[in-house]
Amino acid sequence: MPKTIFPLDSSKKFEENELVGHNRWHPDIPPVATVKPGDTFRVDCREWFDGAIVNDDSADDILNAPLNDVHKLSGPFRIEGAKPGDLLIVDILDVGPIPGEDSGPLAGQGWGYTGVFSRNNGGGFLTEQFPDAYKAIWDFHGQVASSRHVPGVSFEGLIHPGLMGTAPSAELLAKWNKREGDLIATDPGRVPPLALPPQPISALLGSVPEGEHDRVAGEAARTAPPRENGGNQDIKNLSKGTRVFYPVFVDGANLSLGDLHFSQGDGEITFCGAIEMGGFIDLHVDVIPNGMELYGVTENAIFMPGRVDPRFSEWIAFSGTSVTLDGEQRYLDSHLSYQRACLHAIDYLTKFGYTPEQAYLLLGAAPIEGRLSGVVDIPNSCSTVYIPTAIFDFDVSPSASGPTQIDPGIGAPRAANVA
Repeated sequence: MPKTIFPLDSSKKFEENELVGHNRWHPDIPPVATVKPGDTFRVDCREWFDGAIVNDDSADDILNAPLNDVHKLSGPFRIEGAKPGDLLIVDILDVGPIPGEDSGPLAGQGWGYTGVFSRNNGGGFLTEQFPDAYKAIWDFHGQVASSRHVPGVSFEGLIHPGLMGTAPSAELLAKWNKREGDLIATDPGRVPPLALPPQPISALLGSVPEGEHDRVAGEAARTAPPRENGGNQDIKNLSKGTRVFYPVFVDGANLSLGDLHFSQGDGEITFCGAIEMGGFIDLHVDVIPNGMELYGVTENAIFMPGRVDPRFSEWIAFSGTSVTLDGEQRYLDSHLSYQRACLHAIDYLTKFGYTPEQAYLLLGAAPIEGRLSGVVDIPNSCSTVYIPTAIFDFDVSPSASGPTQIDPGIGAPRAANVA
């Protein structure tokens, strides 16, 4: 087993451990450890809310989710000799849930969760149709997940880190803050907001010296979106066996990671749409000197996915076009067409007895595939959602006999009120 260079004690809060990670991006956050090109090592990761979401039948914790606190990232890890302009090679050798008691208190110890955030506290891809907070707990049985809140389905997890990336340079950080600030200024009162500016409240900055804390907290970027450094890309295929090539912007690269997912559908459409969990990840790193120029990777990571995906041979697929629910035509709006494809799938699944919320949670957590199927046929973009039929324990294909009616069970817990 590789040496663990960032251990976490499950009995302690994330910031109470001996090594303290961070929840913001900034070049001045000091590395917690140094590795060499060619090294293999293990990193423990806490789920992104560090235990704030619990295994019960209430969604009040999702309603009040502390979004200023996320993500709790392990790192940064300095790679000896890495220089700006290089490419950092990161091989994901293994990744899995927190080892330990199946009924442990932390997500990853035998269970995980999927959430729908309240429109007033995070929102999601379909927040206009689903403005309230909901939650589903998923139990792990080896590689398989099932839920008391979404009955009739089970599937193998494609476990992966939702977030991994290198530190930005001071110049790149300023670029992020400028462009996102300009976007916020176009509609500063929007709910949910158009972007998340630096927020010193709840900023966790590793071992930044006390005298520098306020400056760094006021500049540091939030970890919610993906950016040029990788970050919160939420790519479900970034799993075991994957090789990722990250641009390097600072000496040592300063790699950080977290936000592990047991499974996820393309798009992570509920925002907390994966099956969130804590766990471990084994990595191997190397460096390509001047790799950014050599391969034209001036921004955004590239990757070669592994070959451990669950294999599905039969699917049921749903399409959507860039026309709003009110009948307004939009020009080649692929974001809208994917929304319409997801809503098409949700409406279909309700005919079998699921509530809309159960169907929405399922699309976020199960290994669905989303595709941009047409982007040139003006005025309509066409997007599609593919659901593997093998995840259901009943036939979901259309037939003359009509849809099988399932017992929706206790349903997805809903928060008592809207935040």
